[in-house]
Amino acid sequence: MLLPVLAFVFGTALIAGGALLLIPRRAVAIDRRIEELTSYRDLDEPAKPRMALFVRVFKRIGDKMPRSPKEMGPLRQRLVQAGYRRPEAVTIFFGIRVLFALVLFAFCASPILAKPNMLMALGGLGLGYILPGMILARLAKRRAKKIQLSLADALDLLVVSVEAGLGLDQALMRVASELKFAYPELAEELNLINLELRAGKARAEALRNLADRTGVDDLSALVTMLIQTDKFGTSVAQSLRVASETLRTKRRQRAEEAAAKTGVKMVFPLVFCIFPAIWVVTIGPAAIKFVTVLFPMIEQMDK
Repeated sequence: MLLPVLAFVFGTALIAGGALLLIPRRAVAIDRRIEELTSYRDLDEPAKPRMALFVRVFKRIGDKMPRSPKEMGPLRQRLVQAGYRRPEAVTIFFGIRVLFALVLFAFCASPILAKPNMLMALGGLGLGYILPGMILARLAKRRAKKIQLSLADALDLLVVSVEAGLGLDQALMRVASELKFAYPELAEELNLINLELRAGKARAEALRNLADRTGVDDLSALVTMLIQTDKFGTSVAQSLRVASETLRTKRRQRAEEAAAKTGVKMVFPLVFCIFPAIWVVTIGPAAIKFVTVLFPMIEQMDK
């Protein structure tokens, strides 16, 4: 009995010692977290050398593709909402779409999965053409969600800055600099507003461009409120405070709505994952006993 106990104690001590060695110190963990927050990716930085070749290939393929003028406007707006503002973003997207469709067509036409079938290959071609657009819509929706979640904190900072005596343009610049690490998406949009204002664009037009670039309903309502406040000369600080309270009320209502939907969403994993296991555990022994008892009785009755 002594040898198993000693082996268990030695193994436990060995695992605990390895865990203590692998756990970083508090200062190291703080430095790592600060590095993660400060090393955000700039959307306008050049592509990495290993990705530059793929970008050139996508751009070259996209240049050869015909484009519909009706499709270019919504597609460019969707790319901007997803955070891709380079002039060649549309060309690269067309190249990705065509190359992905051809790859799926070749994969479905080859005998890797099953016997080559032209119908399956054409289905893969259509799926490869549609899937990049769905992924782009998902990226735009995710970015809009991040901006929507960061809007309440930005409004609080904006209220504090305006009540401290700053103008609206200077307050926007200040909020952008403060939110650069915590919410880089919203900070980037606010920096674009400041650049447009410096270039001589009207404030109302710059704010409308902000609403169009993000596609967030709450931000569109805020932009409309700021334009009306500027037009009628009312208090900006009071309007921002009311907008902040309204936005937080909407966030609480969305959270309550999501909590109310939890019960309905839990039905499917309960039915398909948990209920079969409970069924096997509770009914399984009775079913086995029923089979072992009933079948011999049936055989005896037949005889």
